[in-house]
Amino acid sequence: MANRNNVHIVQRDNGWGTLREGGQRATQVFGTQAQAIQAGRQMARQGQGELLIHGRNDRIRARDSYGNDPCPPKDRK
Repeated sequence: MANRNNVHIVQRDNGWGTLREGGQRATQVFGTQAQAIQAGRQMARQGQGELLIHGRNDRIRARDSYGNDPCPPKDRK
């Protein structure tokens, strides 16, 4: 089942978009990936979900968790 709090940063024909998991259409579209990441990060924080950043080849290149992380890091800083 899709977690609607997760936000994907995906490439669109006219730029980069923020897409809620399970959605068909981008919530917002930006000219650069950096702008989309900034907006997507805010959305993921508000929903306490995960931010998944896709590259030009549609593969996930980075991810950040902003809530209950099911796989927390083992190192303690």
